[in-house]
Amino acid sequence: MSKRVITALTLLLIGFPALVLGGIPYFIFFAFLLVAAAWEYVDMFEATGSQPARWLVAGGVAALSAATFFDKTYLLPVFTFIILAMMAFHLLAYERGAAHASLDFSASLGALLYIGWLGSYLFDLRQLPDGGWWVMFVLPCVWMADTGAFMIGAAYGKHRMTPRLSPKKTWEGYISGVLSAALGGGFFAYCYTTWGPLNLPVFTGVLFGLVVGLLTPLGDLGESMFKREAGMKDSGAIFPGHGGAFDRIDSWLWAAVLGYYFITWFIG
Repeated sequence: MSKRVITALTLLLIGFPALVLGGIPYFIFFAFLLVAAAWEYVDMFEATGSQPARWLVAGGVAALSAATFFDKTYLLPVFTFIILAMMAFHLLAYERGAAHASLDFSASLGALLYIGWLGSYLFDLRQLPDGGWWVMFVLPCVWMADTGAFMIGAAYGKHRMTPRLSPKKTWEGYISGVLSAALGGGFFAYCYTTWGPLNLPVFTGVLFGLVVGLLTPLGDLGESMFKREAGMKDSGAIFPGHGGAFDRIDSWLWAAVLGYYFITWFIG
């Protein structure tokens, strides 16, 4: 527990200033998490016998992050040429004897899409008007969902929700997470409208919290699927007591996408 607390405080001390300052500190913090998650993704697939293109995966995620943050006119060209580079790499690997190069290519492409492309929405979210406030609205809703699900699920959970993917998850915990996220969304909407620059009705905050609580657990379960097939408890050990970078951002990937489109489509 002491390791978990120390790690959480360290992440908070680094991440919160980066979030508030925006700019390069924000980019470095989140790009590091995404690249580290991509590296762990390759570790998990290697444990299943697959051989993704590790350096192209990590470099591709870094390149997509940089293109999204610095100049989005380069985003599609970067994305396109990384895909071509991955195909060329796995063609050569097959010629040199790789038994399942086509599946390895699919694993490489999966990392680029799931972590690189979805992760780029963390930068899109921050670059919205009042983006720092929006990030601090979206991500805390995820944390509220996770906290509510863990606390109630651990104390009262009896009906397993996903016995194969994540045996400890229960329907009681899931419902508690949804309600916690909804309450958090309403609370943050009220606070950021009353004392901040946002103009966000409480009902809209509650609605977004419901969306987050209902859907972002799929990000956690998606990573659990990778870990179960790899026979791994955590995606890595970069954060003592917390596991890997992918363990930390699995739900954020979904939340960033949902938050960005909820804000741009329904709030404006």
